[in-house]
Amino acid sequence: MRRSTIALFSLIAAVGCGTATTNNSQEAADSQTTYYAPGTRRMERNVVNTNEPLTPQQLRRQTVDGYWDNFDFDADTAVIAYDTLDIFYAMADYVQLIEPERADSLMESLMRRAESSRPVLDYLANICRMVLHDPNSPLRNDEYYIPVLRVLSSSPLMDEYERLAPAYDLELALKNRIGNKANDITFTLANGRRERLHNIEADYTLLMFNNPDCAMCSQLISDVGSSPLLNEYLENGRLRIVAIYPDADIEVWRNYQSSMPIAWISGYDAGQIISRDRLYDLKAIPSLYLLDSDKRVLVKDGSDVALIEHVIATTEAQHE
Repeated sequence: MRRSTIALFSLIAAVGCGTATTNNSQEAADSQTTYYAPGTRRMERNVVNTNEPLTPQQLRRQTVDGYWDNFDFDADTAVIAYDTLDIFYAMADYVQLIEPERADSLMESLMRRAESSRPVLDYLANICRMVLHDPNSPLRNDEYYIPVLRVLSSSPLMDEYERLAPAYDLELALKNRIGNKANDITFTLANGRRERLHNIEADYTLLMFNNPDCAMCSQLISDVGSSPLLNEYLENGRLRIVAIYPDADIEVWRNYQSSMPIAWISGYDAGQIISRDRLYDLKAIPSLYLLDSDKRVLVKDGSDVALIEHVIATTEAQHE
């Protein structure tokens, strides 16, 4: 079990038991006089202190609202005193606690507080990037990272050239958002025929970007191919699986076609238009997009077959 998950359980347990709260004013006073060697300072997690009975939702919300109160936003260059691993886990726990409908305002508010100084802004921006934007992070989430990028791309603490990178990432993150229609793409089949994504008719379309030279891609192809639920939907025509090779070496792709499931649609992007026009974020593959019958995005840039199965099952239950 990942440490972040353990820490999350510990936090919820502490809130539920009503353990003693820290003294925020004392913490603030101590920060003025206490010297911390680089990498040694830890953030005290806020715990709700109340004698009134609260529902789990109320406890969760109050915990979230005061979560960062013990972080020293006035640290300026002394922010390097923080134990980055501790703050990384604090952020990982936080993004799992916040309610999705509040994520935009909460993440933007956090980053606005970080604008107290450039060192603090850079520090928390880097933590957010590792948790929410790194391709290998299990908590990667564009919807939570978009408000971070929005602040960075407009921050007066950065000059116009420094704002270019977050603005670039923001433009890409805003594409193919959950609930929006996926960008259409044209791809080429082994027989030379060209097809369009939006012309594929099915209740669900599973779009997979992959590369034959990628070990994780091979594993994901195997995982998708061995899913009882996905195979059931594939066999009854309610699901189409579209595997796209986005790179330039077409011979590598052709040599792998005998290993692809025959029921899948397998094609390549001639001319690498997807990357050139930045139609999809392909910084890391394999990458899965689950689309509904109108080609609206249900899952964005995923790699977990269990999540795909869960979303299909949940969507079906909502339509019953």
